[in-house]
Amino acid sequence: MLQKERYPWSPWVGRVLRVVLPLGFVLGATSGASRWQPDAPQLTTSGVLWLAAIAVPLLIVHRFPMTIFLLTSALTLGYYASGNPGGPAIVLPTIALFLFTKIRGPIVAGGTGGALLAVAGIALFVRHGFAGFDLRAGLGLVWVIAVVGIGTAVRNGMAAARARREQADEHRHRMAEQERLTIAREVHDVVAHSLAMINVQAGVAAHVADRRPEQAKEALLNIKEASASALKDLRATLAVLRSGEDKAPAPSLAQADELFEHARAAGLEVRVDGEPGELPAPVDGAAYRILQESLTNVVRHANQARGVDVRFERKTGALTLLVRDDGRGAVDPAPGHGLRGMSERAAALGGALTTSVVDGGFQVRVDLPIEGER
Repeated sequence: MLQKERYPWSPWVGRVLRVVLPLGFVLGATSGASRWQPDAPQLTTSGVLWLAAIAVPLLIVHRFPMTIFLLTSALTLGYYASGNPGGPAIVLPTIALFLFTKIRGPIVAGGTGGALLAVAGIALFVRHGFAGFDLRAGLGLVWVIAVVGIGTAVRNGMAAARARREQADEHRHRMAEQERLTIAREVHDVVAHSLAMINVQAGVAAHVADRRPEQAKEALLNIKEASASALKDLRATLAVLRSGEDKAPAPSLAQADELFEHARAAGLEVRVDGEPGELPAPVDGAAYRILQESLTNVVRHANQARGVDVRFERKTGALTLLVRDDGRGAVDPAPGHGLRGMSERAAALGGALTTSVVDGGFQVRVDLPIEGER
């Protein structure tokens, strides 16, 4: 759009050039031929105007390709039959046929060119009989086939280039969308977890501020720690966005104790069973974020939950993580950003995430494959 506003004349530059340059060549070659051929007539003003009349319609051949091709062809045949000096006037309908083929395709252009040759052949037969057919009649057929063939090759090449551009644009759009979702998941996980913990601790501090100031002070310290951790993670994420390089510290289950401490500070009893062991970085990071979001959901949404069970099951080629709270009256939730983000993380690694209600509480189970272990 910007280029069209800055250069509104640019399409017409090409259209004018495709008239002026071929017309100049045809006039120069025809005039030269008439001078060098002893018996050839001279190119008169009427001949110049005739050739110009053939060339000018090429300005709008993109709008009316069939009409302009037939018009330039008829004018060219009339020019050759009028006694004017011979020359490369055929160049002008050649351009029209080439553009006709590019715009409408080889079937329509080839059929129109064949029909034109048939009409010209009938007219030639009526006027001269079989004696009128010579080498030039065969050259006309070769001309149509060659020009349509070249136009088809250019048309196909342009279509292939356009398809490649569309595929590249689609790929860039898909990569940008994937990057946007990745950033959204990271920011959601960091902010939602920290704000949930801060909200719980703020409620505790407000509740016990007058009666148990020491406990209120502890809650405020927990808020300070949670907010500092959130700011650190957000700065790391923003640094990656500014630099364009993936140099953010990768989350790991080695930091799971921090998540457990945050949950305990929120009043939950956290019971851990099993060990995840050494994991590839993608699996390790995804498992950490899923664990973080699961614990955040327990703090935010579990009804009367007192504790949460976290179990790691390491099998050959897979890691299973289960997070189950002991709340009451849990129901299957509508998918939100958190559950959708966890499912996307698992699916990106070829794993699966399932949720269910177990004994009144809510359970999250994720199975992540580990490449290289079989």
